[in-house]
Parts: sequence; structure tokens; C-alpha cells
Amino acid sequence: MGFFIFLVVLVLVIGFIVMDSYNRLVTLRNRYKNAYSQIDVQLQRRYDLIPNLVETAKGYMKHERETLEAVIAARNAAVNANSQAARDPGNPQAMQQLGAAEATLSGALGRLMVLSEAYPDLKADRSMSQVMEELTSTENRVAFARQAFNDAVTLYNTKREVFPSNVIATSFNFSPAELLEEVAPEVKQAPRISF
Repeated sequence: MGFFIFLVVLVLVIGFIVMDSYNRLVTLRNRYKNAYSQIDVQLQRRYDLIPNLVETAKGYMKHERETLEAVIAARNAAVNANSQAARDPGNPQAMQQLGAAEATLSGALGRLMVLSEAYPDLKADRSMSQVMEELTSTENRVAFARQAFNDAVTLYNTKREVFPSNVIATSFNFSPAELLEEVAPEVKQAPRISF
């Protein structure tokens, strides 16, 4: 009889550990997905501002059509990459594609800002100034959202790697999540232009 009680208690304890580990993994996975949705909101805001920037610049930079088209193409690629990442935040391939697309977009925006220096009327344009201020603000928000996402992914990955959660994670197919890396050092700063 004592052995039977011991077995029941052991099964209950193991069941509780499995249930607790599973529930914590689900909670942490949902946290990083929610954290990505905050990045998504800020990136969408950024993507929505870029056409305004290009339209404003287009009136002044008639001979820079190639640069303006590069910005729009980079924006569209980033929108597509973000769309893929939003479907499965933490997916290594989607996160790497998003990071690369964002780096390309930041580089194209940087080139546009450098070229805009040659157009004093554009620098003085109030609309251009407002859009640039909004973009800078949005870049800061993206950076904060990225940090929150990476923190949530780190907690999730840590939980899925420690015992006994690693056994549960493997058994229930909790795959590792990928951090959203910052863009390359030469383009990670928002372009700073004085108007």
C-alpha cells in the first residue's frame, strides 16, 4: 500500500512539473510574440512615413529619381520581410530576412538624406522637417520595441534550455526563437539632418 501511494505521489509530482514547464513555455512564447507585435506597429508607422518623405523630396530632387526609387523598393522589401516575420516571430530565417531588409532600407534612407543636403529648399521645407522628425521618433520606438522583443526571446530560449523544461520543450516541439539583431553599425543610427 505504501509503495502504491509513493507511485501516485511520484506521478502527480512529475505531472505537475510537466504541466508547469509546458505552461511557462507557452507563456514565454506568447510574450515574445506580443513583443514582436509592438515592433510590427512601429515598423508599419515607419513604412507609412516613407512615401510621404519620398513625395516631399520628389518635388525638389527631380534629378535623383534613382535614389527615390531605391528608397521605395527598399521600403517594399522591408514591408514584405516584416509581414513574414509577423506571421512567425522568432523564426530564424524570417528574422534574418527582416534584419537584412531593414538594413537595406536604412542605407537607402541614409543616402537620400545625404543627397537632400544638396537641396537647400528641401532642407527648409516644413513637411520634410516634420516627416524627418517623425521618422527619428519612430526609429527610437523601434529600438525600444526591439530590445523588449529580444529580452522576451532570451527568457523563452533560456527556459527551453534548462532542465527539466528542455525535456518538455523537445517533447512538445518548442523550437528556439531568433533574436532580431540590430542593423549593421554603419546604418543603425537614424539619419540626422539639420533643417
